[in-house]
Amino acid sequence: MLRSAPTRTQVRRPGPAARVGLRRVACRAASAQPVAHTAHAATFDGFVDYIHSLQANILSTAEDLEGGQRKFVVDRWERDAANPNAGYGITCVLEDGKVLEKAAANISVVRGTLSAQRAAAMSSRGRSSIDPKGGQAYAAAAMSLVFHSAHPLIPTLRADVRLFQVEGEAWYGGGCDLTPNYVDEQDCRQFHGYWRGVCDKYSPKVYPELKEWCDKYFYIPARKEHRGIGGLFFDDLATSEAGYDVESFVREVGDGILPSWLPIVAKHRDAPFSEAQRQWQLLRRGRYIEFNLLYDRGIKFGLDGGRFESIMVSAPPLIAWRYNVVPQPGSPEEAMLSVLRQPRSWA
Repeated sequence: MLRSAPTRTQVRRPGPAARVGLRRVACRAASAQPVAHTAHAATFDGFVDYIHSLQANILSTAEDLEGGQRKFVVDRWERDAANPNAGYGITCVLEDGKVLEKAAANISVVRGTLSAQRAAAMSSRGRSSIDPKGGQAYAAAAMSLVFHSAHPLIPTLRADVRLFQVEGEAWYGGGCDLTPNYVDEQDCRQFHGYWRGVCDKYSPKVYPELKEWCDKYFYIPARKEHRGIGGLFFDDLATSEAGYDVESFVREVGDGILPSWLPIVAKHRDAPFSEAQRQWQLLRRGRYIEFNLLYDRGIKFGLDGGRFESIMVSAPPLIAWRYNVVPQPGSPEEAMLSVLRQPRSWA
């Protein structure tokens, strides 16, 4: 049991060169020019081009965050070697960094024919253009990201942007959410405030709707806990139904993934931390993997015949489970659990 609030003892503190590198990363993120958010005649091909550019920018920024000392392993794979039109993926992983203990930023581009099972599921969600018997051609493209920090005070970042298109009709999904180990009010408000600002450009209703959607989705019923402090989550959004340009919104979400998180990195990366805090981080990662394996729809779908290494790349590098861990009343660990059991309004 965690009997007392951890005593802070220094484990690591980056030197001046690392701090200069972080300032350079922050400047790059702040000045980055996003892909133009205009009407897209070839929706699918245009979105594929966008996620390639987005992935490249994310890899470059993350490597700069490590001062160039760690690089991503880039693994391009084909969905079906015998059928070049079936699609491909680009799995990129960085491990054992001083800031990023494990980071993954992956692309998948898939073309195929809707199975009866998947078509029936889409049709049941009100997609009248989908034949529940299956057989329609579809195309899907996504960029997904999970960054697990080496520092217990830097939250895990998860995000994705994706497009699913059937016979010219397009639906978008994605989001960005934060999983801290400790509650920092300023961090939580900064992160949610950033995303509220993005959403409010489209409609004042967007942020509260997507924030609520995120809270509901990232929930562990067996633990009666939410996985983190949320952010944005959305699925099956179409411009014709949303009342705003959903593709432009999704691109702005993609552009904002790292800028929403980098100020938190800058604030905490030089802070000392204790072994007790590190152990709490590993315990919280246990909850993270519980959600992924038990409840995440994308991972469950992918594990049914998908590429195992690319699917499990989102898993944290080290985790811990201990029996009946009960934080001491009034401790920072108990404060974290309190927030996870009852989502709060941060922006």
